[in-house]
Amino acid sequence: MALFKTKENTVYDTTQLKIPEHIAIIMDGNGRWAKKRLMPRAAGHKAGMNTVKRIASAASDMGVKVLTLYVFSTENWSRPNDEVNFLMQLPIAFFNDFVPDLIKNNIRVSVTGNVDALPVATQDAVNRAIEETASDTGMVLNFAMNYGGQVEIVGATKKIAEEVAKGHLSPDDINSEVFSAALQTAHLGDLATPDLMIRTSGELRLSNFLPYQAAYAELYFTDVLWPDYSSDDLMAAIQSYTKRDRRFGGLNDESEKQA
Repeated sequence: MALFKTKENTVYDTTQLKIPEHIAIIMDGNGRWAKKRLMPRAAGHKAGMNTVKRIASAASDMGVKVLTLYVFSTENWSRPNDEVNFLMQLPIAFFNDFVPDLIKNNIRVSVTGNVDALPVATQDAVNRAIEETASDTGMVLNFAMNYGGQVEIVGATKKIAEEVAKGHLSPDDINSEVFSAALQTAHLGDLATPDLMIRTSGELRLSNFLPYQAAYAELYFTDVLWPDYSSDDLMAAIQSYTKRDRRFGGLNDESEKQA
């Protein structure tokens, strides 16, 4: 019987579970968590970063290969300047504190999104974390930063159109593989499409997060606010995923095919 112990010291039996190779999480509820405690929104975001550490460690222990976290969207720039500035500072403190643990646990950092548009200090922290964990061969901790699914799809379309205009590509050559290679998740290779997408805080929408890649992802929504999210909550999502029948538009057994 295969057991593992997470950093929260909870022991689980995973022998009967299907562990998703790629889990994507919309980390929602930081502001509401802080408001409930009569604290500023910044306190919620800081607490949320501590949850990232907790869940990244748990997911790695569970055997997840890629964990993609929606950290900052292209739409988040419309938030108040003070909040945006605080959010841009968080990765600096986060990586300074957490990278040694990531290296110890063989977790590699990657990023999906337009990092070049972030403040220089934030870019430096992100790029340093990527460089320092580059040789790690375990789970990929992929941060969606300054990411927007519609922007990504438009950008991929432009990139492919430019290749056609240059004569490097024929319109007849454009297929799902070519399109996927032009997306910002191309660096994840065969693991670019999430198997399970989780959203915390009770909201029931995808908020422009991986719309192309998540076409066949299993969706799981929970009322738990992100700062309160635990390895037990992650395990509940995986248990739900295990019970799902993933058919990708087809039929899985002969009885269904004959019905």
